[in-house]
Amino acid sequence: MRALRFLVWKEFLQIVRDKATLAQMLMVPIVQLLVLSNAATFSIQETSVAVVDQDRTTSSVALADRLTGGRQFSVERVTASPNEAERDLVEGRASMILHIPPRFEEELVRDRRAQVQLSLNAEEGAVAGLVGGYAQAIIADFARDRSATIRAGGMEVRPRAWFNATRNYKHYMVPAILVSLITIIGTLVTAQNVARERELGTLEQLNVTPLTKTQFIAGKLIPAWIAGLVIFAVGLAVGKLLFGIPIRGPVWVVMVGAGIYLTVALGIGLFVSTITRTQQQTMFVSFFLLMIYLLMSGMFTPIESMPSWAQMVGAATPVRHFVWVMRAVLVRGAGFETVWPMLAGLGVAGLAVLALAVRLYNKTSG
Repeated sequence: MRALRFLVWKEFLQIVRDKATLAQMLMVPIVQLLVLSNAATFSIQETSVAVVDQDRTTSSVALADRLTGGRQFSVERVTASPNEAERDLVEGRASMILHIPPRFEEELVRDRRAQVQLSLNAEEGAVAGLVGGYAQAIIADFARDRSATIRAGGMEVRPRAWFNATRNYKHYMVPAILVSLITIIGTLVTAQNVARERELGTLEQLNVTPLTKTQFIAGKLIPAWIAGLVIFAVGLAVGKLLFGIPIRGPVWVVMVGAGIYLTVALGIGLFVSTITRTQQQTMFVSFFLLMIYLLMSGMFTPIESMPSWAQMVGAATPVRHFVWVMRAVLVRGAGFETVWPMLAGLGVAGLAVLALAVRLYNKTSG
């Protein structure tokens, strides 16, 4: 343990003294936070909808069918229980609830006037606005076909924005950028650190010391893991103070999730270092992986708008799952009971990729 303690301290000193590494760990995430949060565009397709039909008449069924007649919406559940639909919204299975109250058809026929409610997941404000606009337009067409007009003697639609009532786009983007922040620290910095040691010749010197492979790898990964958690906590505080992001769920859940996710990112960084020999090669491979993470994980664009093959590729990226956990806890207020399957999956992935990287490292560096 004494040797490991000295190795960890040596790694911390190396990080502090290396200005390039400090810039990667501090400046790049800041640029992402300030610039990338405004760089995305959206296309709404196949948005998941939960229908609460408490009327169960031909008119209510016709309204639900009209909503799913195009490519914008897909009904995931039809139920009479508002609680079931709200659970779908909290857990991310639905992005909108169409609530059709009792006596909907009776009021429409008798009074030529009826009400429905749209409950939107507004954690991403721009998408919520588009989804609500599409839904209201479709309902308005349905009302006109029934010889009614919205508000003027016909059906009245009352939208209700959940989780992000002000539709502040930063509430959606900042959690994702925090994920990219620790991804860069965990993957790029770790991979470059080992490659630098190899280029300088100090890796061979360390390999002939009494240090075991486990001690050497732990000494390389522990400082990056600690630095990643500290910077993540600082970024979370900056997001709260500067951008006003909500923290509706327990903070300890996202911190535990960050620790588990960093294990995955560090393992991937160590794996990259085993298949490259120079820092330049490491940079190319790492940025290739980071681009896939950014484009396929749903960080900046809706997953629903991606083609099926892209959604399958994105499902294999750990970034996508931790982004989901971050938004679920911070914005929707989900607890550990909701996100633990994602965290468990990340933990298994972290152990697997770390074991693979250690095995390859033993073969290439022994």
